[in-house]
Amino acid sequence: MPPDPDVNVVGGQLLPCSLEPLTGFYREGRCSTGPDDVGSHTVCAVMTAAFLEFSRAAGNDLSTPRPEWGFPGLQPGDRWCVCASRWLEAHRAGCAPPVVIGATHAQALEIVPIDALTAFAAPPRASELS
Repeated sequence: MPPDPDVNVVGGQLLPCSLEPLTGFYREGRCSTGPDDVGSHTVCAVMTAAFLEFSRAAGNDLSTPRPEWGFPGLQPGDRWCVCASRWLEAHRAGCAPPVVIGATHAQALEIVPIDALTAFAAPPRASELS
């Protein structure tokens, strides 16, 4: 099925999250979602060592490359579309990673309050300022 309309949490067009590494449930570089995305991979997060460790301990190792799945493994600083519920768990545990607001899908708001996301807003990259 096609993804849901690409609107971000502040009502604008959903911006790319990461093309390197290529992220998103549909592996198109955006946190697009649709009925097949039962995990709601809608939060564009900037990986931190604390979040990567939290995710590994919770059963989702994002650091280890899995070439058989085309997954390069993530490092601090990488951007990745994470499950909204996992981001909220990390937030409650005190280790939520920064969020790229313009690249976080509006559907994340069904799980995560907007004030939590905006409190962790990542500063834009220099290339995004022009």
